[in-house]
Amino acid sequence: MEQDCLICKRIAMIKDHKNPYFVKEMATGYVVLADSQYFPGYTLFLAKEHVTELHLMPEELKMQFLQEMSWVAEACSLAFHADKMNVEMLGNGDAHAHWHIIPRHIGDTPKPGPIWWVDPKIMYADATAPSAAKLTELKSQLQAALSEIEEKYNA
Repeated sequence: MEQDCLICKRIAMIKDHKNPYFVKEMATGYVVLADSQYFPGYTLFLAKEHVTELHLMPEELKMQFLQEMSWVAEACSLAFHADKMNVEMLGNGDAHAHWHIIPRHIGDTPKPGPIWWVDPKIMYADATAPSAAKLTELKSQLQAALSEIEEKYNA
């Protein structure tokens, strides 16, 4: 764990059973819902170990991490009835390998384009944080879809 890494701190909260956004542990990472749910079902897949780049992972781990990310994306598509999925690994703000997995729906932005075109003051406004009841509902939907995808691939 890197001391100043926000994602490492979030993982520590998962391990301490204090992260309400935690959905599921997988072999290479943790599935969590994003704090902002402007895009319902916005999910993150966090690498278990602190590594900044895919190419710095051992080959076998990297391939498993990529496969699990694709399963999480498929589960999000299923759970949240996405018209399209956006999947990104950036790391400019938090340099810990993690995926942004965003279910998209026709008309979910003022004009078609990436989520980053939405004003951050709107996308990350306090009003986009899910209520406890909504968070429970989203987690339940995603957990059910992840179980279905795992069964499909015998993961």
